[in-house]
Amino acid sequence: MDTDYQRREFEYEPHPLSASNLVVRYPVVVVGAGPVGLAAAIDLAQQGISVVLLDDDNKLSIGSRAICFAKRTLEVFDRLQCGERMANKGVRWNVGRVFMGDEEVYRFDLLPEQGHERPAFINLQQYYVEGYLYERAQELPQLELRWRNRVTGLVQHPEYVELSVETPEGEYKLQAEYIVAADGGKSAVRGLMGLESKGRVFRDRFLIADVKMTADFPTERWFWFDPPFHPGQSVLLHRQPDNVWRIDFQLGWDADPVAERQPERVLPRIRALLGMDANFELEWVSVYTFCCLRMDEFRHGRVLFAGDSAHGVSPFGARGANSGVQDADNLAWKLRMVIQEKAPPSLLDTYAREREYAADENIRNSTRSTDFITPKSEVSRLFRDAVLQLAKTQPFARKLVNSGRLSMPSTYGNSMLNTPDKDSFAKAMRPGSPAADAPLLEQSCATWLLRHLGGEFTGVYFAGDEEQVPDFAELAGDRVPVRTLIVTSNKRGLPGALVDGDGLFASRYDAVPGTYYLLRPDQHVCARWRSFDVGAVRDAVARATCNELESA
Repeated sequence: MDTDYQRREFEYEPHPLSASNLVVRYPVVVVGAGPVGLAAAIDLAQQGISVVLLDDDNKLSIGSRAICFAKRTLEVFDRLQCGERMANKGVRWNVGRVFMGDEEVYRFDLLPEQGHERPAFINLQQYYVEGYLYERAQELPQLELRWRNRVTGLVQHPEYVELSVETPEGEYKLQAEYIVAADGGKSAVRGLMGLESKGRVFRDRFLIADVKMTADFPTERWFWFDPPFHPGQSVLLHRQPDNVWRIDFQLGWDADPVAERQPERVLPRIRALLGMDANFELEWVSVYTFCCLRMDEFRHGRVLFAGDSAHGVSPFGARGANSGVQDADNLAWKLRMVIQEKAPPSLLDTYAREREYAADENIRNSTRSTDFITPKSEVSRLFRDAVLQLAKTQPFARKLVNSGRLSMPSTYGNSMLNTPDKDSFAKAMRPGSPAADAPLLEQSCATWLLRHLGGEFTGVYFAGDEEQVPDFAELAGDRVPVRTLIVTSNKRGLPGALVDGDGLFASRYDAVPGTYYLLRPDQHVCARWRSFDVGAVRDAVARATCNELESA
C-alpha cells in the first residue's frame, strides 16, 4: 500500500555467483537506486540491455525530499510506463503566488495553454516516485536490483570496468562494459575515482518540515518574502498527497542545523504560520544548505555520472531530480546504441556535452534564485524589496521577481547531433528542442502525440489533406531504423494515420503538407524538412548517432 513506501525495507538476497571466484561481465551496471538510477536502469532494460542496479541501502527515500516533478519528467516516466500512476497520485498544480509580507504581489500560471496531457508540475513525495519506479523495475526480466551492495573499489580497463562490491556476506567482484554512477551528492564512485564536484556554497540554511493536516489552502505554490509569521526571512508552502504539506523556512546562516531540527524549535514556527490552534502532525524534518556544484566532466572513460553525483543545485526551482531524470533520458539510448555497436563510443561524449550544458543552465538559474531569495548585502535587499513592491502593479517588475525559476527542459540547440535547418521554419521545435505534445485522434479515439514517440528514432510526416503519402518502409529496415508516424488534418483520415483534429500539432510544429520531423529516441527533435527525402533522413540519423564522423 502507498502508506508503506516510506517505511518499506527490502531483503538482502545474495547473488549465486557472489560467493564464488567467478567474475561476471554485464553490459551496464548502474550504481544508486534513487529516481535517477532507477530511471536509467528501467530505460536500458526496456531497450533490451541487461543491467544490474546496485544500492548500498535497502530502503526507499526517507521523507518527501524531491517533491516537484515537471511536465517533461512526467513524459519521461510515461515512456517508462509509470507516468500515469504518478500523475494520478500526485497533486497537480500550475498556479503560483508570491507574497511580500502578508500582501499578494502577483500570481503566475505555468501552463496557460491547453492541449497537453501532463500538467506543468505535480507534487509527489520522492518515496512514491522511487516506489513506483521500483515496482516497474521488478517487471523487467533484464533488470536485476541488488540491495545492500556497496561499491568499494573501481578499476577501469580498456574493454571494461571492474567493481569491488561489499555485501553482508562478504565482498565480490563484477565487471561492466559501462558504469552509470547515479549514487548521489556524496557519490562513492566519484570518490573512488578521485574526482570532485566544484562550485558555490551559499551562506544560508533552510528548514524543511512535512506536516500532515487538513487545511483549506488551495493547491498552489505559495512563497512569502518577509511574512509577519517569520519576519525577515522567506517561507514556501506546497501541498502533497495524503494531506501532507511541505513547508520550507529560511533560517539564516547562523542557525544551528542540529538544534533547528528539534520539535521545540520546529513546532512554534509551524504554529506561527497555521495558527496556535492548528491541528497537525509533524512527519519529517530536515535542514539543508544551498549549494550549486558540478563535476568538470560527466564522462570519464567507461564511467558516466548522472544526477546529483554529477551536479547539484539549490532546491528552489525543482531542478535537482528533474534534471537528473533527464540525464538518464539522454544517456540510456546512447548507451544502448554503443553497446549494440550501432554507434561509436564517441556518441557518449555527446551525453556529457549536452547534459553539462543543461547543468550549467540549471546552476545559473538556481544561483540567480538564491541570490534573490537571500540577498547578501543591504543594497541587494533594497533592490529586491523594491522589485517586490513594484510587482504589485508593474508587469515589467514581475519578470524580475525570482522565488525559484521552475525547472524547464533544456534545448540542445548547439548539439553536434542536430542537422541544421535548410528550410524556413518558426523558431519553435527547432533541432535540439524537446518535442511538444499535442492531442490527436487514433481511429476516432483521443490520443497524444508523445505516446507514440520515444525509444527509437521516429519520423513524423504531416500529410495535411493529402490522400497519398510517400513510402517510408525503406527507412524502417535500416541498421538504425526509423519508424514514421503520419499525421493528417483530413478528418476522414488515412490508413494508419493520426488525425490533428484541433490543428494544434500543425500549429506547434509549424507544419504544412509535406513537413517531416525526425526525433531522437529521447523525444528531442534532431532534424526537420519541408519535404521528405530518404537520403536526407539517413544522413540526419548518421549525424545523430555520430556515424557520420566514423565514415568521414
